[in-house]
Amino acid sequence: MDNSPQSISFTPGDVGVDPISQGDVDIETYSVVDPDGSFDSERVPDLSDDEFRDLYRWMLVQRVYDDRATKLQRRGQLGTIASGRGQEASIVGSGSALSLDDWIFPYGREAAALLMHGLPLRDLLMYWRGIEDASRMRNANIVPMSISVGAHVPFATGKAWGMQLGDEDTVTFTNLGDGATSTGAFHEGMNLAGVLGVPAVFFCLNNQYAISLSFDEQTNAETVAQKALAYGIDSIRVDGNDVLAVYNAVSTARERALEGNPVLVEAVTYRRGAHTTSDDPTRYRSDEEVEKWKDRDPLERYRSFLEETGRWDAVDEAAIREEFGTEFEEAVEAADEFEERDVEEIFEYLYKEMPPELERQLAGLEDFLEERPDVYDHIERRPKG
Repeated sequence: MDNSPQSISFTPGDVGVDPISQGDVDIETYSVVDPDGSFDSERVPDLSDDEFRDLYRWMLVQRVYDDRATKLQRRGQLGTIASGRGQEASIVGSGSALSLDDWIFPYGREAAALLMHGLPLRDLLMYWRGIEDASRMRNANIVPMSISVGAHVPFATGKAWGMQLGDEDTVTFTNLGDGATSTGAFHEGMNLAGVLGVPAVFFCLNNQYAISLSFDEQTNAETVAQKALAYGIDSIRVDGNDVLAVYNAVSTARERALEGNPVLVEAVTYRRGAHTTSDDPTRYRSDEEVEKWKDRDPLERYRSFLEETGRWDAVDEAAIREEFGTEFEEAVEAADEFEERDVEEIFEYLYKEMPPELERQLAGLEDFLEERPDVYDHIERRPKG
């Protein structure tokens, strides 16, 4: 018997095999206010005049925070900063749609949303100084930021599962970038969320770059939203520079999630600044591209809406800047007053109760420092992080 490989001469005809391609899926990019300021009145959310103005205030707070925090970093008073410039509508629109009882899983740019959710500004600054105490995220349902890209997605699913088992009327809200959707952790967390039907909303700020890699270079998918469908999860694609559209999208996603249908929301936006303060975006994108997106500025677009609807005259932008500027300065002063850290702290925050071996090591260190106080001259306690 001849077991050698055999070639088959076959010319396929129309045998009824029709593959499905992403071009077969039509995904709308939902919007309310167009870049030119015109809007769909039927899609405008039912908010009070003060609530409409408050959305602008928080977007301005996000922008002022990014500017002030970046200057602090340049002076060596913060470790690094990931700016949300250009993404204010996505950050504020999503944060406004959440309940204070919901749990936010942040990824680093959403300062205004965290402040809206109850995080003290002092603690946010201390976090970027590398002070462990700030990772406690006191007074707010917020977990520490996920610096490891995409790693927080499975944890958000797990937390949502626990909330589901506890019959809680809340959701987990996970912020992530488009690059995170190409990580294994993202797919594992999404798949589990779909299987369990947990109350989770995954919010992807598609700012067109995974650090220095453009969206179309790091995935062959035409959209992030379509990735959810493979896991039986609902998805919404929204104009991320339209704060009202984002508010509507996340409000809808939250309601769906509470019904046992997790949702992935893709907010199409643009990172106008650097990835972080250690990045040089001029090395991988053109000035023309940045200018194009500058014309789609979310604050200017929303201002046009407020003007058109007669709500802008009651907005005092200078007063908002001054008020938050004072708050920012007070937060910096409060962060500066945080006491110097003792060397003994290297043994803390690892276990709820210190095990005997660490107790022995700590006692040995304390004895050594008591015998050799001159060693303190060579210890940098880094009170600023």
